[in-house]
Amino acid sequence: MKFHIRHSDTSSNARSGTIITDHGKIDTPIFMPVGTAGTVKAIHNKDLTEQVNAEIILGNTYHLYLRPGLDILRKAGGLHKFNAWEKPILTDSGGYQVYSLAHRRKLKEEGVVFQSHIDGSKHTFSPESVMDIQRTIGGDIIMAFDECTPYPCEYDYAKTSMELTHRWLKRCCEHFDNTQGLYGYNQTLFPIVQGSTYKDLRKQSAAFIAEQNRDGNAIGGLSVGEPAEMMYEMTDLVCSILPDDKPRYLMGVGTPVNILESIAMGVDMFDCVMPTRNARNGMIFTSEGIINMRNKKWEKDFSPIDTAGKTFVDVMYSKAYLRHLFVAGEMLGPIIATMHNLGFYLWLVKEARVHIESGDFSTWKSIMVSKLSQRL
Repeated sequence: MKFHIRHSDTSSNARSGTIITDHGKIDTPIFMPVGTAGTVKAIHNKDLTEQVNAEIILGNTYHLYLRPGLDILRKAGGLHKFNAWEKPILTDSGGYQVYSLAHRRKLKEEGVVFQSHIDGSKHTFSPESVMDIQRTIGGDIIMAFDECTPYPCEYDYAKTSMELTHRWLKRCCEHFDNTQGLYGYNQTLFPIVQGSTYKDLRKQSAAFIAEQNRDGNAIGGLSVGEPAEMMYEMTDLVCSILPDDKPRYLMGVGTPVNILESIAMGVDMFDCVMPTRNARNGMIFTSEGIINMRNKKWEKDFSPIDTAGKTFVDVMYSKAYLRHLFVAGEMLGPIIATMHNLGFYLWLVKEARVHIESGDFSTWKSIMVSKLSQRL
């Protein structure tokens, strides 16, 4: 993997760049649609490419390991062949799912023993096995195995957890460096900064991760319930320590406003289920603010979904029509909403790149943050 910075903003730490992988290039800042089980819900690959303009998607190690399973993925030739996605894929490590299944798992130095949410069967993830699993899935960018701490989190627990994550990282790096990919293309390992919301731990973790000298770095353990201001404080601190010449990935973030604020701090990569999950529930993100599509106020509103006239789907559907689909329980409603939300997110990061390179990013960001926070 290669990364080069095209332009740096003079009034913030925002930058535009390009990541090169064996499955193609990724312009940054970038948003990665989440394809948990090998598919981005409610949207076809063709529309992801041609309408949404997605350049990379995310696959989930925990879910893909359990279903369809490694044997099927290996026989298929990896996830790219299995789901017919020809562009880059990033796979997470399963650490977040282990965190979210606290009542179903036991944490040890060796790794994590957990119960499947599908059938209750017991499984073990270790740093070594997670590297092997992600080799089999075949992501272009794979994540180190870590523990994601909850919020709030006691200092002693956060410190112990961070130190465990660092020890696991050493094992991940050693095993990754001593193994090869299965499908004839290169894979890249990203470490993950932890430390909860404690400045000294975040500084220590960011410095340790930077010392590993991998091709990119991630920031984890945020967007887990802490106030937005705290998330920004931790992100800004970590970005000031992680190397400038490597892409920075803020995991699981977030709202359009979160993304713009984090771009200003120097973050290059984002993922979140919000645009797809909220779309299926009728929440629409637009360039003028947020719409609850089920509200009766849109019943006779025949203006476009995005009042600024932007369309991220193949037809300029009206608010009234989309509301009708949701009220009637038609499958097309979530499909249109998903395509629109993902298209909006990808449009937003593309616009950020444009304004970084034109030199007015901070001015544009201030205007957009004010608009995007509104409930219409």
